[in-house]
Order: sequence, then structure tokens, then C-alpha cells
Amino acid sequence: MSTATDRRLARRLHALVHSTKRDYSAGSERPLGGYLAAMTGFGAYTAAWAAVVRLSGRPLPDRPAPADIVLTSVAAFRLSRLLSKASVTSPLRAPFTRYVGPQGPAELHEVAREEAGKETVGELMTCPFCTGVWMVSTLTAGQLLWPRATRTAMGALTALAGADALQLAYAALVERTTGDPDDEGG
Repeated sequence: MSTATDRRLARRLHALVHSTKRDYSAGSERPLGGYLAAMTGFGAYTAAWAAVVRLSGRPLPDRPAPADIVLTSVAAFRLSRLLSKASVTSPLRAPFTRYVGPQGPAELHEVAREEAGKETVGELMTCPFCTGVWMVSTLTAGQLLWPRATRTAMGALTALAGADALQLAYAALVERTTGDPDDEGG
């Protein structure tokens, strides 16, 4: 193709992208380019895991065991909340987010920084549903490559989720019986 044809094609493509973004956003600013980059990154991440699994020569199971599905679900839930909401992991999110306030026991409410390149990352890092996709992919690959170690880690995360549930149930019971949310009988 000639340079003039290349420029016309580039202008048409740019106009199509711009009009699609404008029509989609309905007046709101949406980081579609950032989302596209995140999708591309996720695709590359899962393709890399798939390649490593393939090169390992380990056979894929016919279907996942029901116990592994449950274990992966609970572990991914706990790990995604730990990474996206926990106070202790806020230094990982700080470059991409701003602190708003507490949100639940040992969790924070943060918002994405509205700076180019940080908005999408901040939004994805504070969304347990978004990080959950990455966690399930990672844990699944781990089960295929290092099943014993991965199941041990998932068991620990599942136990942590159970301990969290018991802490919340205990706090609710104490509040119900004493009327004081801070009184834990001590």
C-alpha cells in the first residue's frame, strides 16, 4: 500500500475508534483504551500460563473435580478481597488509588486516580470481581503445574475465609446480645 493509502486508513480507523468511544460513553468519560489494554494483558497472561502448562507435559483433567471448584472459588474470593480491599495491601494499590475511608472490617474504600494510565489499573485493583478473574486463572494454572502446593495455599485461604466468617458471626452475636458493637466480652 502507498503512504497516502496508509494515512487514509489510519484516519478512518482513528475516526471509527473516536466515534465508538463517544457513542458508547453517553457523555461520561470511560477508559475504554485502558480496558482494552487490561484485556490484552489478561489474554497474554493466560496464554503464557497455557503455554507453560502445555510445555510441562502435564495432562489436563477431563473435568475439574467438584472439590477443586469449591476450593478455588473460596480461595479466589478471599485472595481477591485481600488484594483489592484489605488495609494491609493498600501499599500495592496506593500508586493507582486514593483513600476514601474504611469499608467493613479491615477493608478500605478507595477510588481510582483519574490520571492517564492509572485510572484503569486503580479501578481493576479495587474491584474484587475484577481481581477474582486473575486469581481464578492463577490458581487454576497453579493446580495444573503444582497441584499439592497450590491446594495447600488454597486450603489456607479457605481457612482464612472461614475464620473471617466466624469473626463476623461472633461480632454480630455479641452486638445482638449486648447491644454494643465494640464489646467482645473482654
